[in-house]
Amino acid sequence: MIKLSILSRSALCALGIAAVVTGPASAATTSLPVGRCINMGNSLESPTEGQWGGKKIDSSDFPRIAKAGFKTIRLPVRWSSRARAEAPYTIDPAFMTRVKTIVADARKAGLNIILNSHHFEEIHEDPSAANIARLAGMWTQIAAEFANEPEAYLWFEIENEPHKNFNDSNLLAVLSPALAEIRKTNPTRPVIIGGEFWSGINSLKTLKLPDDPNIIPTFHYYDPFDFTHQGATWVDPVPPVGRTYGTQKDRQILIDDVQKIRDYIARTGKTPFMGEFGANGPIPLSDRVKYQKAVRIAFDQVGIGMCAWAYTNTFPLWDHSKGKWVPGMLDAMGLPEAKKGK
Repeated sequence: MIKLSILSRSALCALGIAAVVTGPASAATTSLPVGRCINMGNSLESPTEGQWGGKKIDSSDFPRIAKAGFKTIRLPVRWSSRARAEAPYTIDPAFMTRVKTIVADARKAGLNIILNSHHFEEIHEDPSAANIARLAGMWTQIAAEFANEPEAYLWFEIENEPHKNFNDSNLLAVLSPALAEIRKTNPTRPVIIGGEFWSGINSLKTLKLPDDPNIIPTFHYYDPFDFTHQGATWVDPVPPVGRTYGTQKDRQILIDDVQKIRDYIARTGKTPFMGEFGANGPIPLSDRVKYQKAVRIAFDQVGIGMCAWAYTNTFPLWDHSKGKWVPGMLDAMGLPEAKKGK
């Protein structure tokens, strides 16, 4: 077992993080107050903001999200395509300003923010010293820019969904230099880490975390994949369309997966949160809603935060073309359905 340090109760209270002692002092259960959360997907992590079925983020999005009952946004950002390739890996100042404006707008609406690095594809293909240094260099700048933001509301996620050649064998070696840079300016800010194979739920079995009391584990949930990604043209091969949701096998998968989270909490003393979940837009809406609701209800049993993918994109909860929440999706997230036209 990885040695875990413990946040003091006063520190936990300051962060709004629950602490439940489940055994000896070394087994405190810690979690972030993520609550109901939504990803601002296909905006800042796309090559140009708002591609891939998303839209350009504007300040009116955040009061709408907060009014619906969400507590947190996850903000995926592709820093790597806006930063120089050589040291010190300078991030485009205009882009940094854009991210800071979005964070400020979200905070004005009272939302928590998870700020990540997303789609740094080079490091997944080649987790070499050069790319490790570049990731650390980008986080040096990001951490410094946001160091004065309250720790209770803004959290960092070093790199989204390790996959391909970025895996358990090198996870800590890849992430530790970036974490060290973050800690120079943000010594106690919560930092989120997910495991290999796109941070699927089974990655928690072997996820090793740094010896740091303010690390929070995460996982993503798109099971069963042949349902959630049917018709997804970015998957090879594309899962065929026509798969419905709600069989006995589907229900058993959920039961088994909730138990995996219980087992992880008992084993590590840390409570992960679900950083992404959802089903592809071309799936009939009734099935998308059924899936979203089933997953949310199931994992509510273990009290974890859940971030839907996504606000308005290929897995939409908000229909920006019609200017309204997709019918049934707020209820599926355990939130009041919006009134007509809202």
